[in-house]
Amino acid sequence: MRFKHALATAALTTVLPSAAFATNGYFSHGYGTINAGMAGAGTALSQDSIAAATNPAGMAFVGSRMDGGLEFFSPRRNYRVEGGVMTPPQGTFYLAPGKVSSKNDAFLIPHFGYNRALDNGHSLGLSIFANGGMNTEYSGANGGTFGAGKTGVNLEQLFIAPTWSWEFADGQALGVSPLIAYQRFEAKGLTNFSGFSSNPDALTNNGTDDAWGYGLQIGWQGQVTDTLRAGLSWRTILEMEEFSKYQGLFAEQGGFDIPQMFNAGVAWSGIQNHWLLLDVQHIRYSEINSIGNPMLPNLMQAPLGDVRGAGFGWDNMTIVKFGWQWQQSQEQTWRAGVSYGEQPIPDEEVLFNILAPGVQEWHFTGGFTHGFSDAVEVSGMAFYSPRKTVRGDNPLGPGQQIELSMAQIGASVSVGYQF
Repeated sequence: MRFKHALATAALTTVLPSAAFATNGYFSHGYGTINAGMAGAGTALSQDSIAAATNPAGMAFVGSRMDGGLEFFSPRRNYRVEGGVMTPPQGTFYLAPGKVSSKNDAFLIPHFGYNRALDNGHSLGLSIFANGGMNTEYSGANGGTFGAGKTGVNLEQLFIAPTWSWEFADGQALGVSPLIAYQRFEAKGLTNFSGFSSNPDALTNNGTDDAWGYGLQIGWQGQVTDTLRAGLSWRTILEMEEFSKYQGLFAEQGGFDIPQMFNAGVAWSGIQNHWLLLDVQHIRYSEINSIGNPMLPNLMQAPLGDVRGAGFGWDNMTIVKFGWQWQQSQEQTWRAGVSYGEQPIPDEEVLFNILAPGVQEWHFTGGFTHGFSDAVEVSGMAFYSPRKTVRGDNPLGPGQQIELSMAQIGASVSVGYQF
């Protein structure tokens, strides 16, 4: 147990300091600088040792290399409340009118990968990458968001993906990543929901809790024609330990498993020195009770923490990603991308999702790689996700409306070393 906590502390210190993704729900729009520069498209075309985050089979084609990078990420989150009554009736839950912005709008998120090509088409690698997303911090002014002082949550997730890949035939590869996951969570300012909780002492303001878990990701990537590549990958649900300090908040007594995910993509090189990529990603948020359970009627039928306890009410997401890459010269490569996925929060779920406003839909990206030698290259990426708002009625405050809003910008740089 001491070893597990020491490993987690070391990993999070070096790989996951204050992560705060909230792009496609709470998954990043792309993993690694190269992939993110094409809006996350890359299931069929892998180019660095972070590839296992998207498709473990792609590690068979990246050769022996090591990659490390750092992303600057800036989400701008706020909510606005309109309407209400001077004397709220018993049994209602009105919020103070006005606009409130979340603090903490600048984060640094590293990533790391290593891959070694072996004999007979085999490769062994390791990809380390991060998620986050439910990161909000609202001030305690005017009593705080829910009338209990400073309010917010913080979710951080770390993935360690040791990967075996095998090019079993010319241009055809399979890959397997037994995933190790670590996550930590904290909630503040939810005391006034105690009457709805199965365990009010394990609802809020209990500091940071952590949990380990595991799962599996498998994939195929291959050449279909001289100019067309394709790829498929599937990640299982990652079975996580419960957050015991928050078993009165999350369904299944603190359960917070990580949803399964599907990726499919093609990459076409029919124009000289150019690649055009198209990916489709599907994330099954609704299968995780603590994420997918709706607020109503669940809040009135089962206590928070129960299997049917209220959650964030997120729908599944399907994201379409389009990427372009131009090999201008042997040393210089340029990239661009755009992705769209309908955000997962229904209008009627805005109250709880003040805590987790993962409403982004569009992402516009650009990037480059410059080779300084046969062994060393530097890649860069920048993205913009325009402001998206979701507006709905307060389900516990008739006549009051809540609007969630967020915009994002970010940039990353990484160094690749081939050996």
